[in-house]
Order: sequence, then structure tokens, then C-alpha cells
Amino acid sequence: MMKTDDNNKLYNPEFSKHGYIQVYTGDGKGKTTASLGLAMRALGRGWSVLIVMFTKGGNDYGELISFSQLCPGMKDKVKIVQAGLDRIVYSSNISQNDKKQIQDGWEIAKNAIKNDQYQLIILDEANIAIDLGLINLDEILDVLKNKPEDMEIVLTGRNAKKEIIDIAHLVSEIKPIKHYWNIGIKARKGIEF
Repeated sequence: MMKTDDNNKLYNPEFSKHGYIQVYTGDGKGKTTASLGLAMRALGRGWSVLIVMFTKGGNDYGELISFSQLCPGMKDKVKIVQAGLDRIVYSSNISQNDKKQIQDGWEIAKNAIKNDQYQLIILDEANIAIDLGLINLDEILDVLKNKPEDMEIVLTGRNAKKEIIDIAHLVSEIKPIKHYWNIGIKARKGIEF
């Protein structure tokens, strides 16, 4: 049965408390950006949010600066974990430090999911970490299948595995049509990082 909220918007209370698994994948730009926009929306509604950024270290990300400057009430509701070194990880340059950083981040995420600590958990670039064999696919599938019913979990990154797509409730593939990198434009502060 449909109801209206305080702003007269229709919603179905049976589904509004349920949490789903979302995947943002594909070769196009905007997967992390979309997930962090969702984080801001959730924080605006008073949700508690965990963001684990796999394969991303360093502090030169505009989004990290923005989150650090949130008002105290919102800042207390979000935790950001960087589970990567300050470089891009490829299959050809994976180091023991990369493996350790990603495994440490996965342990934090896994425990937060099992202990029902957050309403929204974003596993940024988890698809990349899985694709590179840095997070075990069977283990993450088991954790996702047994997540708390009302927890929302988002996985971003290229190369989402079919098994992840199969258990997800929402999958968006971001496909590049045209990109200014193709004409030599480099990553820009405030837009790409």
C-alpha cells in the first residue's frame, strides 16, 4: 500500500526500509562520482555511511576535502577508509603493499557489514580489486548475500564480475561515448580528482 511522506511524496513502506545491492560499472567516467552523490544524499537524510576507497590512497581528492569540511552533525555520520597506495594499480604493478592495503580495507568493510554498523556502505573500486584478485570473489559474494536486510551496499569500478551483477538489485553500466582525454586533456582538479 502506497503512503505519502512529510513532503507528500508517494512511497511504499514495505520497500523503503529494505537495503539493496547496487553496482556502478563500465568504462565511462562517473562511477565514483555517482556513488559519492548517493553518500551525500544519504547523509542529508541522517544515514550513517561508510566509504571504503580500494586502490586509492593519498589526499589529493576533492571529494575527501569536501567530506572533511562537512558540518559536525554530518561529519560524525561518515567514515572514509582509503585502502590503497597513492598510485594507480594494474595487474602488472601489484605489490605486497597494495595487497595489504586492500585486504585491510576489505576487513573493515566486511566487519562493518557483518556487525550492521552503517546504513550505506560504498565499496569504491571494489570491482577492480576483485578483478585483480585482491579481494576473493567467493568471499565477497558470501558477505553480500548475508548482509543485513536494511543495509544498502554499492560497488563501483570497471569489470564487475557476472556473479556480482547477478546478485545485485541495480546495475548501471557507464559507457563512454566521447571523452576529452582522447584529445589530450589531462585529469583536472575539481573535475577528475
